[in-house]
Amino acid sequence: MTTLPTLSPILVAEAVRLALAEDLGRAGDITSMATVPADAEASAVIAARKPGTIAGLALAEAAFAALDPTIRFAASVADGDTVPAGATIATIFGSARAILSAERTALNFLGHLSGIATATRAMADVVAHTKARITCTRKTTPGLRALEKYAVRCGGGSNHRYGLDDAILIKDNHVAIVGGVGEAIRRARAATGHLVKVEAEVDTLDQLREALGAGADAVLLDNMAPAMLRQAVAIAGGKAVLEASGGITLETVAAVAETGVDFISSGAITHSAPVLDLGLDFTAA
Repeated sequence: MTTLPTLSPILVAEAVRLALAEDLGRAGDITSMATVPADAEASAVIAARKPGTIAGLALAEAAFAALDPTIRFAASVADGDTVPAGATIATIFGSARAILSAERTALNFLGHLSGIATATRAMADVVAHTKARITCTRKTTPGLRALEKYAVRCGGGSNHRYGLDDAILIKDNHVAIVGGVGEAIRRARAATGHLVKVEAEVDTLDQLREALGAGADAVLLDNMAPAMLRQAVAIAGGKAVLEASGGITLETVAAVAETGVDFISSGAITHSAPVLDLGLDFTAA
């Protein structure tokens, strides 16, 4: 059974509160207040102007509800659904002022997260014939990490660690300071509990052997060509989870996946994903 991604309502409410406060500033939406009667009601439609995978509907709904809880927001699709250009994403009815004032915040969240889901889905589809899974990194927008990682899951990807506090990843700079990948792993093992996973980054096969010998749970194979990745898979022999990383693109990801690695991490799916073009248009009364 496939587990659908979930997003904490607490995270949604806080993100929306901060975004609306930033946009409404000290005086509110002075344009809408000056031009639209306070009692005017209207209906609007959010539609996809380009095809993509949707993520962030809860944030869009919360943006409208925060300005007027009586607004009716009816989603036509669910997060994780892939839609064609022109598809209706949601319909909204209620206070015209509130809809206008929340419009940009709702679309910012929905477009940004849907863009991440779309980029992730594109990579996930390309490697679907292999066992490899696409995973994200910590290369996220400050303050939006949990939301962006949720969008990755909506796109069929998986999540790497959320921060520096939930798993150990020994990077090349740690190794440079300590003096060796094996020594760094041994220190990590001695300092952490049995539930904390230890991953080490390596860029040579000798370092891989050293990491395996020291008992790494996972090894990040950094910037290795497919031929070297195949050798790494053979050397590991299932003793550790293998993650390929470094310069992964939609054009190269299939060749990387076909080497037999378990995960392929991409920073681009969060830090460089184009926003999915969505629009809100008012409909005739």
